[in-house]
Amino acid sequence: MKFNTKAIHGGQQNIDPAFNSVMPPIYQTTTFKQSTPHGHKGYEYARSGNPTRDALEKSMASLENGSFGIAFGSGLAAIDAVLKLLKSGDEVISTSDLYGGSYRLFTNIFQNFGIKFHFVEMDNVKEIENKINAKTRLIWVETPTNPMMSIIDIKAVSRIAQKNNLLLAVDNTFATPYLQQPLNLGADIVMHSATKYLGGHSDVVMGSLVVKDETLANKLYFIQNASGAVPGPQDCFLVLRGIKTLHVRMQRHCENGKAVAMALQQNSKVANVYWPGFDDHPNHLIAKKQMSDFGGMVSFTTSEGTLESAVRVVERLKIFTLAESLGGVESLAGHPASMTHASIPKEDREKTGVVDSLIRLSVGIEDIEDLLEDLEQAFL
Repeated sequence: MKFNTKAIHGGQQNIDPAFNSVMPPIYQTTTFKQSTPHGHKGYEYARSGNPTRDALEKSMASLENGSFGIAFGSGLAAIDAVLKLLKSGDEVISTSDLYGGSYRLFTNIFQNFGIKFHFVEMDNVKEIENKINAKTRLIWVETPTNPMMSIIDIKAVSRIAQKNNLLLAVDNTFATPYLQQPLNLGADIVMHSATKYLGGHSDVVMGSLVVKDETLANKLYFIQNASGAVPGPQDCFLVLRGIKTLHVRMQRHCENGKAVAMALQQNSKVANVYWPGFDDHPNHLIAKKQMSDFGGMVSFTTSEGTLESAVRVVERLKIFTLAESLGGVESLAGHPASMTHASIPKEDREKTGVVDSLIRLSVGIEDIEDLLEDLEQAFL
C-alpha cells in the first residue's frame, strides 16, 4: 500500500464490525462491561485501552512502517515514556540543537533522577562516538532540528547505535512520516508531537511512539498504562481525521516552504535563512537522501541582528500568526529565544544558533502570494 493510501486506510480495515461505519466511532466511555471477571471484548478500562485510540495507534504504526503505535497525551509525555525505559546511572546522548521542551524534560526532571545527558552537534556523527561509554543506553535524535533545521544522518547514527547495542530514538515531528521514515533507516523508536502536522489543525495536543520490536513495544505499553498519560477518544478521533489529509497538506507545506525560503534568501533585511533544501545547507545531501522533500519549516535571522528587529517583524505580520506550536494549516511565526527555547540557558542556546534575532516560521497552506506579501510588508 502506497503512503497516500495508507494515510487514509492504513490499519483501518474492519475497524467497526458492529455497524461498518467508515470512520472509527468515538468510544466516549471510561469502562467496558464484562460478562465475568476478565470476560470482555478486548477492553476493560479506557486508560488501558480504547477502540478509538487503538484505531489511531494502528494508523500511526502503518504510516511509519512500524508494527506498534503508542499514543500519549502530548509529545513530551511520549518522550517521558522513552526515558522511563532507563534507570539511574544511565547516560543519553542527544543533539545540542534540541526543542526547548525536550531539553527542559531532560535536564530539569530526569537529570535529577541520576540520568546523565550529553548534548553534541550530531551533524558530525563522530561527536556521538566520542561520548559513548559503558553507561550509555540511548541516542536521542531530532532531524530536522528545532529551530535551526540541522540535518542528522539517521542511517549513520543507527550503525553506531547497533554497534554499541544502544537504543536509537528519532523525533520525526518536523519531517512527518510523509517525508521521512526513521524505522526504515535503522531507528528503534520514532516519536511525534502529533499536536503538529499529524493533527494538522491546531486543535489537539497529543504525542506518539512507533516501534517494530514487540518486546520494546510491550515495555512502552506498560509505561503508557502505568503512568497514565493517555489521550482521550475525542482527541484520538481528531488526530486520526487529520492523518487522512496529511499527504495533501504536506505537499502544500513543502511548496510554500520552498517559496518562502527562496524569498527570504533574496531579502536584504535578512541575514541567514535556515532551510534544508538549499544546496549549501549543511548536510543538504543527507536531507536529500533520507527525506522525500524539505518540509514547511523555515528559520531566519534579521540583518540588524537584534532582539528589537526580530520583535518588530513578528509584530507586523498579519497572516502569519505570532504563536507557539507549528504544523497547522495556518502559518505561524515564533521567536524561539523567548518562546519555545526560553528554558535553555542563553549561552547554550546561542552556541547552537538560537540568537535573539532568530525567527522561526511554520509555513501553512494559504495562498503563497499572500504569504510572501505578508513577509515583505513586515520588513518595511
